[in-house]
Amino acid sequence: MDASLSSLASLIASSINAGTPLMLAALGLLINEKAGVVNLGAEGMMLVAAIIGFATAVNSGSPALGFAAGAAAGMLLAGFFAWLTVWLGTNQYATGLALTLFGGGASAYIGIAYVGSSLHNVASGIPYLENIPFLGRALFRQHPMVYLSLLLCAAIAWFLYRSRAGLVLRAVGESPSSAHALGYNVRRIRLAALLFGGACCGLAGAFLSLVYTPQWVEGMVAGRGWIALALTTFATWRPARVLIGAYLFGGVTILSFYIQAKGVAIPSQLLSMLPYLATIVVLVLISRNANWIKLNMPASLGKNFNPHST
Repeated sequence: MDASLSSLASLIASSINAGTPLMLAALGLLINEKAGVVNLGAEGMMLVAAIIGFATAVNSGSPALGFAAGAAAGMLLAGFFAWLTVWLGTNQYATGLALTLFGGGASAYIGIAYVGSSLHNVASGIPYLENIPFLGRALFRQHPMVYLSLLLCAAIAWFLYRSRAGLVLRAVGESPSSAHALGYNVRRIRLAALLFGGACCGLAGAFLSLVYTPQWVEGMVAGRGWIALALTTFATWRPARVLIGAYLFGGVTILSFYIQAKGVAIPSQLLSMLPYLATIVVLVLISRNANWIKLNMPASLGKNFNPHST
């Protein structure tokens, strides 16, 4: 293969790999927000899941158990968030920020014993397809979780727009009082949405410590939880657009590394800012059209619901 094509294939593959944790977390947060709940604790959940998943994989020798433990850790924290916001009625934004702060401190404490440890990242891919020139290297030599995330995106799109349960979830996000009047248990539906979102954030965190950089480093999520939150708005709460946005942001991240490797005379600190700068620019551009946001945003987003007050 030509050297330029080989570099392009590697760039595409790396962008997909970098975008996968963003997509997993953003899909979970999308389900949360479709139910009318904003969870700003994604960063904290991903950090705790990253260390729990890594510690489990190191001690058990099974990356699959590591992913399961990461998902369970995310669900546990999401369940705690649900208890505070859905049942006790605490402010969703303040509670989410507290969860992020808690996750940062807890993951640093738990991870003390695992600093310097690493895992062997076993090469994987799709048999036969991985040998196709260019496409094989670009698309078909990824970790199985990459392909599972694509299936998850398709499943969520079907669930939201083709199933009765998805219609109920969206109804809860638009008007919880109306859904309650029709006999739906708004609290339980929001709990289920939050647990699913927590599991997705947990898988995203575990992917970072088990696949993307198979080691534990304090603070390794490095703002990806916030980018995932921005992605839901960027995608106007649509799964297919989450996929596109995640890979675009992943591409920006890898591009900064690629430019550094080429020896371009740009300070590395400025290049490291690129993904976050791109997030700010996208949010500013989207926010300029407030009506467009209102048309797509769930009407009850961020608003608590108390069935006893209706």
